[in-house]
Amino acid sequence: MGEIVNLRRARKARDRAGKETAAAANRARFGEAPATRDLRQARERQQAERLAAHLRKARDEVEER
Repeated sequence: MGEIVNLRRARKARDRAGKETAAAANRARFGEAPATRDLRQARERQQAERLAAHLRKARDEVEER
């Protein structure tokens, strides 16, 4: 026979696990210092600019020249 499960406890445990997942995401999102966040954003922007500089231009842009 299967194990007897208290549905109220199972529901509360499931809800707690969901809230913990959301809390972990919020800690990662809001938990860094402003200086660290600004530095990370500047580095990401710099990487995006470097990548864009190495991309081939669209055929229309090349033909206009």
